[in-house]
Amino acid sequence: MSAPLIGLLPGGLPGPLPKGERILWQGRPRWRTVALRVTHVRKLAIYFGALLLWYVVSKLAGGMDLHELAVNTAKLFGVALAPLALLSGYAWAVERTTVYTITSRRVLIKFGVGLSMTINLPFSKIDGAALRLAPDGTGDISLAIARDQRVSYVIQWPHVRSWYWGRTQPSLRSVPDAERAAQVLGRALAASAEAAVQPAPVVRPRVAAAGGRAAATA
Repeated sequence: MSAPLIGLLPGGLPGPLPKGERILWQGRPRWRTVALRVTHVRKLAIYFGALLLWYVVSKLAGGMDLHELAVNTAKLFGVALAPLALLSGYAWAVERTTVYTITSRRVLIKFGVGLSMTINLPFSKIDGAALRLAPDGTGDISLAIARDQRVSYVIQWPHVRSWYWGRTQPSLRSVPDAERAAQVLGRALAASAEAAVQPAPVVRPRVAAAGGRAAATA
């Protein structure tokens, strides 16, 4: 049975890195992009705006008094503004509480607005990575993990690839300069895979001169 990937760990890293491991890249999601593409604040604002417009037009056509219409519209605007403010605040909190780290051996995702957690993904457990790049340079880097690993979509949302329920893919969401981060990860994964297939050194006996002892050499 594989060890669980999620643990309650403070800070961006679970602790000091082991000897020989180094940080290659660190970053946070951009809250404005989280608000637009994860919590869909813009779409919700358009929806509420359309409802308000329909309300105003229909009430004007029905002959409602302008003062009464203005008061009712202001009340409805306040009702619509509340969820937009909450979702924007949540996106800001996601940025403040999230740290993405790529080291020479693994990817770590520290997250959690209410309860801080860190997911630890060694390169040996990552089967592949995909980049979804936006025109503004931000993007999502999704990680396909080994089949023997399980990550909860609900617990780790929004740091997952959208709609991948069956095999949850942990993701670095709304990362500024996502292309550079993806290049760093790609090179690290390639170096790790190359190191994993390197054959172990063969030790052969070396015969010493007459009267001496045999020594081993690689």
